[in-house]
Amino acid sequence: MFVDDTISAVATALGEGAIGIIRLSGPRSCEIADRIFKAASGKRLEKYPPNTLVYGHIVDGNGVIVDETLVVFMRSPRSYTAENVVEIQAHGGIQSLKKILSLTYESGARPAEPGEFTKRAFLNGRIDLAQAEAVMDIIKARSEVSLKLALRQQQGQLSKEIGLLRKRLLDIIVNLEAVIDYPEEDIEEVTFLNVKNTIYDVQSEISLLLNNAHTGKIMREGMKTVIIGRPNVGKSSLLNSLLREERAIVSEIPGTTRDVIEEQLLIDGIPLVLTDTAGIRDTDDYVEKIGVAKTKKILEEAELAVVVLDGSECLHSEDIDILQAVKEKPYVIIVNKSDLPQAIDLAALQADFGAENIMQLSAMTSAGVDDFIDWLKKYVYGAGGQLEEGIYVQNARHEYLLKQAFASLSDALTAAGNHVPYDCIIIDLRNAVEALGFINGDTVSDEIINEIFARFCVGK
Repeated sequence: MFVDDTISAVATALGEGAIGIIRLSGPRSCEIADRIFKAASGKRLEKYPPNTLVYGHIVDGNGVIVDETLVVFMRSPRSYTAENVVEIQAHGGIQSLKKILSLTYESGARPAEPGEFTKRAFLNGRIDLAQAEAVMDIIKARSEVSLKLALRQQQGQLSKEIGLLRKRLLDIIVNLEAVIDYPEEDIEEVTFLNVKNTIYDVQSEISLLLNNAHTGKIMREGMKTVIIGRPNVGKSSLLNSLLREERAIVSEIPGTTRDVIEEQLLIDGIPLVLTDTAGIRDTDDYVEKIGVAKTKKILEEAELAVVVLDGSECLHSEDIDILQAVKEKPYVIIVNKSDLPQAIDLAALQADFGAENIMQLSAMTSAGVDDFIDWLKKYVYGAGGQLEEGIYVQNARHEYLLKQAFASLSDALTAAGNHVPYDCIIIDLRNAVEALGFINGDTVSDEIINEIFARFCVGK
């Protein structure tokens, strides 16, 4: 708990707006506010009941009115940081907020560091680390679905699950240590079989969390998706069809998309970072060579490759090169121009690449585009094609730590299966418990805490 330190910052986005909020947190919040705020009633802010919105004015040291405001005092621990908090609601102009903020500094507050309000909420025990990280996910949510998942985490859904898993592992450790310390006692529940079964159950729960992390990460960061195909097969037309606007140049001249065109878009709530590329054909054009080189690099980094073929023509050698290039990646093959007479050997294509990942459509008429969207939803959400209830790990840090815990439990299972001494099994179990503790902050270091909150914006 901070005992003698009060911080202040603008809590709303800087810019012109109807209202801007300045937040203070710390033991002197109310005292500092009373120095610069004059209520219309003449009463001091501390004389009002907590959580009462009070009308008045902010004044400088000479009593000159700076702005007309509403001010609320939230008494510890019933506040965002679990400390005494004051929020000043002023007009949203930059100059007004800067002036009020400077007055709070002159009256004894210090500038808040990035994420320091949320950091104090964590250090004061109001929220755990996973909930604190979810605050930033709420702010940066790309879609309604990603917002929903972030809110679940912020409300403690992931934290509760992690806590239960840690408790089960700690119970095993306690029982194993009891057997080691008191070998003459007959502790029935401690057998290699029981230990293995409990470890396996916990590991299965972690596996479910990791399986959902694929969807969670996409919802949080967007899925890097590349549209690739030889020139004039309709890549740009497909992009425009998905965007519902003409963003890329659509022309009858092969190779007119020379630049790498990147768009962020939502498809039925799924955030994509969609890249339309220059293809990978051999060319003597210097500018187009640059585009081809970029395409190869983007393809390596993409999470999903959308290969576009021209169904009105037989496969070209470049088509075959592209198909081979994406074979080791998640991919979907779009046979475009279904509105024209078809010349492509669809059966042979399905035999080589699987019918489930191939679909026909017309980017020009949008016929079949909905089929692609349905495929995409199943790829992201699973066979049901929609978000299910449950925990979806969105944070890469959490996913990494879950994998560490899973690996440690695999070691513990192997050790138990080989009937090694209990103290060796305990080492693996403690490693798993520690990894899980890093997720909700039970075992996290100050260095990690500072690194996490440094990513936040000032005022949050």
